[in-house]
Amino acid sequence: MSGVEQALPIEFSQAAAKRVKTLIEEEENETLKLRVFVTGGGCSGFQYGFTFAEEVNPDDMSIEREGVTLVVDPMSLQYLVGGVVDYEEGLQGARFFVNNPNATTTCGCGASFAV
Repeated sequence: MSGVEQALPIEFSQAAAKRVKTLIEEEENETLKLRVFVTGGGCSGFQYGFTFAEEVNPDDMSIEREGVTLVVDPMSLQYLVGGVVDYEEGLQGARFFVNNPNATTTCGCGASFAV
């Protein structure tokens, strides 16, 4: 290896990783990983989903940060390339979200998009 770090197709923010780490510690299950996925539906055509999973499929992409893992299936990854999985807390509550440069339109809730 040349020592040059290869760019990942999607980023896992430090804020999101820290929140995942806290949630995993609360669940007392070190095998949990945050899975982000894209499904059809929502008011703009596609919507993001987040879940905790213990299993990683052979074709999933995994990103580790802060001692926790983000996994994405290949079908979802094609819609997320160049995006950032992030976490925020604000007046409207706390949430994981995707900052996705591929989304041409989004809805007001921020959970659905079109490409």
